[in-house]
Amino acid sequence: MDGSAIVRLTLDEYSWELPMGGAPLEEDPLRAAQRELREETGLTAARWEALMHLHPSNSVTDETAVVYVARELSQGPPQFGETEDLTVRSLPLAEALRWVATGRITDAVSVAGILRWWADSRGSRGWGTGD
Repeated sequence: MDGSAIVRLTLDEYSWELPMGGAPLEEDPLRAAQRELREETGLTAARWEALMHLHPSNSVTDETAVVYVARELSQGPPQFGETEDLTVRSLPLAEALRWVATGRITDAVSVAGILRWWADSRGSRGWGTGD
């Protein structure tokens, strides 16, 4: 996984997760993803691909999430908010999968995005291949 995982304080503990953040309903999800990636990691990307859409917890909220893959990255300085205490790490996909398997990454959107990226990397797009 040539992306970055972010650590932030949630639920009174640190949690590794993919760069992400909320956005007003009227904001384009891609624009929000671009902003969050730049703010949390300092990265900008020349190409973006929507990887998946999901409902993180539809029994208690109408929140939706879009997971993107950012490609052709350029590094700049992060732009953390005043209350953000973040550590940024770049992980190979194999390591991110180990972190999911061992419970080191527990954020639902991050887990889903990493597993989907892994499945797609194995040629399982569409998931009907019987692998």
